[in-house]
Amino acid sequence: MTLPPETLTVLRRAIEVAKQSEGAFDPTLGALTDLWGFGPRPFAGQPPEAETLAPRREACGWKRLVLDGEALFQPGGLKLDLNGIAKGFGVDQATAALNRAGVKSYLVEVGGELRGIGAKPDGQPWWVELERPPPFEPAANDTQKTLVALHDLAVATSGDYRRFFDHGGRRYAHTLDPATGAPVVHASVSVTVLAKDCMSADAWATALTVMPPERALAFAAAHDLAALIVSRGPSGLEERLSPALQAMLD
Repeated sequence: MTLPPETLTVLRRAIEVAKQSEGAFDPTLGALTDLWGFGPRPFAGQPPEAETLAPRREACGWKRLVLDGEALFQPGGLKLDLNGIAKGFGVDQATAALNRAGVKSYLVEVGGELRGIGAKPDGQPWWVELERPPPFEPAANDTQKTLVALHDLAVATSGDYRRFFDHGGRRYAHTLDPATGAPVVHASVSVTVLAKDCMSADAWATALTVMPPERALAFAAAHDLAALIVSRGPSGLEERLSPALQAMLD
């Protein structure tokens, strides 16, 4: 089928990130998203059975998508889930609309994803505190707050505390690992990424959340991604900054 221009833009970027991340980001997990109760269908209240999960996982795979110009081909049975990238695209669309209207300075926020352009009337940049997951409860004099100036920059955060369900003493978060077809099980709690456009920041935050923390940090360093990775350690939550983000804060 021929795609609308906006959908084509999102899907092209989704496939690029899927390729660069070696499948950590996968836009074809829609059937699995529904199965785990994170889609539009009613939630069953418990994890799916293995015999139900396996065929859904085998039917997914970003490599089965083919873009030829403006046309999308798939073998049938694939269901797209663009939740890990489309919200950032929405921020970029709002930014484009404001630019067309001649607005020179603004801060756009959609569901925790932000993009700042220009400066405030007092000349100060759009200072934004990077999101921290619970149980981080910063005090008024907290010196560990990470503030960034969103001057022609976007920021997106993916975390296991946003959408989840608990069952049998375990938390099942909404970010699915394409390799297993199930919610990620490693120690990452949240990942925040800064980029020039919010669509890229959104997609990379999702991809790095799927990776184990050490691999995510190495990947961010190798690809010059400005990322804050929060993971569970022996003494509680630990924060790690990629070299690109550290350079922005120095």
